[in-house]
Amino acid sequence: MNKTKASGLILLLSASLFCLAGVALAQDDAEGCKDHPVLSRMKNFFITNCVSSDFDSAEFYVTPEETQTVEGKKLDISYEIKEGVPVPSELQIRRNYINAVKSLGGSVLCEFDNLVFLKVVKNSREMWVSVETHDNGATYIMIILEKGGMVQEVTASDMLSALNADGFIALYINFDTGQAKIKPESQSIVDQIAVLLQDNPDLRLSVEGHTDNVGNAASNKTLSEQRAKAVVAALVGKGVAAGRLSAVGWGAEKPVADNRAEEGRAKNRRVEIVKK
Repeated sequence: MNKTKASGLILLLSASLFCLAGVALAQDDAEGCKDHPVLSRMKNFFITNCVSSDFDSAEFYVTPEETQTVEGKKLDISYEIKEGVPVPSELQIRRNYINAVKSLGGSVLCEFDNLVFLKVVKNSREMWVSVETHDNGATYIMIILEKGGMVQEVTASDMLSALNADGFIALYINFDTGQAKIKPESQSIVDQIAVLLQDNPDLRLSVEGHTDNVGNAASNKTLSEQRAKAVVAALVGKGVAAGRLSAVGWGAEKPVADNRAEEGRAKNRRVEIVKK
């Protein structure tokens, strides 16, 4: 073989190897993406995209005609089959996740042609799952939402600055659904309100509860007042004089966002502390 032909062959082989390397690289998981620790991928699939959030919402079908919006920690992850391997059917993918969820003690909420909605409740924690299949099984999208309230990190100093500037601050204190029991993840906010009052002995506050517009208006107003009183009671339990505090419930009367969207309704479900 002469030098010209040999050089040409080397160039051809190099180009082929480069192309193969490109294919292999393209079939690696997208940067920063990995499987959910409870529900992993189907065999021979790689991750093309993922979006995660510590607090977001997603809509799940609970019956063929009814949906429920759930809030919490959300992972949206897209998978694609690797080249040169057998492609499972869309049904096979959905059945795989149905069986996985059932093995965890979960159940199927609703199933359509290319969509299945699942739910697992374990140790008082809820995990909601949707699996959407496409391209005859070559791709699928999975959303996993671990239900939970938004954790708001705010200090007594932040509160004081807002009160001095605006006269109030909105706090997202989480309660059990339809109840006035403060959830443990919101205890740190109550602690910081107590610190604020202890550090500023002349400060007096009105604790004011607000809801979205879902449900009965009178019931919402009652619930918002009960929640405001629960915050006051928690502060008094931490040594704050009851005479420095008052509780008011406004229900859905004073929205700060559009109640037509879940994002807006989430903002409207709040407790405000107002400088008196």
